[in-house]
Amino acid sequence: MSDRRAVVRMDELQEDRSLVPLVTVGLALTNLVVFLFELSLPSSALQTFVEAWGVVPREYALARDLPPSIPLPFWITLATSMFLHGGWAHLFGNLLYLVIFGNLLERRLGGARFLGFYLICGVLAALVQVSAHPFSDLPTVGASGAISGALGGYVILYRHGRPAAGLGQVAALCLLMFWVLIQLLSVPAADADGGIARMAHAGGFVAGALLYPLFVNTLPQVPSLRLAVPPAQKA
Repeated sequence: MSDRRAVVRMDELQEDRSLVPLVTVGLALTNLVVFLFELSLPSSALQTFVEAWGVVPREYALARDLPPSIPLPFWITLATSMFLHGGWAHLFGNLLYLVIFGNLLERRLGGARFLGFYLICGVLAALVQVSAHPFSDLPTVGASGAISGALGGYVILYRHGRPAAGLGQVAALCLLMFWVLIQLLSVPAADADGGIARMAHAGGFVAGALLYPLFVNTLPQVPSLRLAVPPAQKA
């Protein structure tokens, strides 16, 4: 199947508004539940929790877990860090992008392939951040790397299409432009000083742009995890 044919077929699927993107909803709810758990912790315990389950670059440079240790291999934090957030603004900003871009991509890739795409982009984004600051003790947390991958996939998806067709796609295009502006305006030193992990964002975006053609054209179609909901009758 050519890439153009894949785009057309997936565009037709996106027109079915009765499909609920279960993976996107599940990821958003998981992020919210984990954040509520974070809020339940005392401040000292919260700091320990974030340091234990976030990506600490020094651990990867030394190839071993550092205190506070976890009962799993240290590299599992490449996945767990995606579900931790540093505040309400951090969480809601990521959830907004996840819901909009995750919805668009899941309707094209299907639930199972989108989940794999999302997680792999998040892992690669974290590894880019580690490579940029290999001896940093600051934990990197948040879904931004994986979501940046979704933005990269969105750009490739619409290189032949019409990014302004439909309200959801207009919102996605505006948010994409805002995301690019934020990256350009970010203070370079913030990446190493506990601010925006710009290298993770860049790594995730590039990973998404490179991986999307593989997922949409090469990998076998997996039955979707989406739920079909009967359309409501308008009064």
